[in-house]
Amino acid sequence: MLAGGGAAKFGGDLSNGFYIQPTILKGHNKMRVFQEEIFGPVVTVQRFKTDDEAIALANNTPYGLASVVFSQNIGRINRATAEIQAGIVWVNCWRVRDLRTPFGGTKQSGVGREGGLEAIKFFTEPKNVCLALRP
Repeated sequence: MLAGGGAAKFGGDLSNGFYIQPTILKGHNKMRVFQEEIFGPVVTVQRFKTDDEAIALANNTPYGLASVVFSQNIGRINRATAEIQAGIVWVNCWRVRDLRTPFGGTKQSGVGREGGLEAIKFFTEPKNVCLALRP
């Protein structure tokens, strides 16, 4: 653990909750925290030497909700965003989202898409009705 990990304490209406401090974990891809989706203020970091290794690490999980790429090299950005298996790839930012755009994961990270026209398609069941009329 590089930072955080302790209980976060709040007062008032939040005083009876169970909260964790923002946490940074360092390790390797076989660790459970690198393989599961953690919905909390937790980030995992690991070293890599090549772009191929970074993309392989990003894809070596049964989940694919979101990812982040930090780079100033447009070639690396284009390759990473094309090859990373995630429903959204943020580049040089995080959690920037227009609600009119689709959002959803790949693999075991959800079904369908929220937002935009994709959401309308998700909540719609198209039906074809063919009626033969006599002249």
